[in-house]
Amino acid sequence: MSLTNLFDLKNKVAIVTGGGNGIGKASALILAQAGAAVAVSDLKLSDAEEVAEEIKKGGGKAIAVECNVTDDDHLVNLVERTVKELGGVHILINNAGGGGGGRESPFKIDVKRFAWVFELNLFSAWRLSQLCAPHMKDGGYGSIVNITSMGSINKSPNMSAYAGSKAALNHMSANLAYDYGPFGIRVNCVGPGATKTAALASVLTPEIEEKMLSGTPIKRLGEVEDISGAVLYFAAPISEWVSGQVLFVNGGGVQTLD
Repeated sequence: MSLTNLFDLKNKVAIVTGGGNGIGKASALILAQAGAAVAVSDLKLSDAEEVAEEIKKGGGKAIAVECNVTDDDHLVNLVERTVKELGGVHILINNAGGGGGGRESPFKIDVKRFAWVFELNLFSAWRLSQLCAPHMKDGGYGSIVNITSMGSINKSPNMSAYAGSKAALNHMSANLAYDYGPFGIRVNCVGPGATKTAALASVLTPEIEEKMLSGTPIKRLGEVEDISGAVLYFAAPISEWVSGQVLFVNGGGVQTLD
């Protein structure tokens, strides 16, 4: 297989959740550049529409879908619209997520909020995988990429819900790789380190950044394109014999907020 074919996503359809900004946007754009038609979903429809328009202006095919990934009706609608308007589903990027940021003090967070973080980061990925898998099987190609976090293996204060949900996402993905593998569907995770997104900017201080970089061999924070490159690897044929894995993209180090 030629180098070009290893990254060729022509005639493939991808869903990217949380695709309106940050890592999701970068992932949607790089998949489109590789030839995929992309369903850009986001809680904020206008953000998804902007990304879809950018893809179309570049000669690609895309739709924008409003989606709250904690609402099952939204998930069903996302998959149904993608299949109807783009012709199938071959690639699923479960990127939408949240929580953490040192805001989850066990003395203050209640069990409903704790459960919501799992619904957002874990349950939605499982459900969307379940909805997309039959279409991937029928289409003869399947790659599910779950965006996890360095928080899934780090130990930090006030992040028990977020970190717990992302650790569960890692292990769930490894188990789903066994379930879906016989049908030609791969399941992998990309675990970003500290990456320059709006979420990080909301909690980052110069002091925290300095400490992060002190434990990072490559002396910079991540860019969203660093993460989307790993997403492309797992989405494309080059990784067709890779499943059940977690690839941490972290500059070779550990970055925490404490």
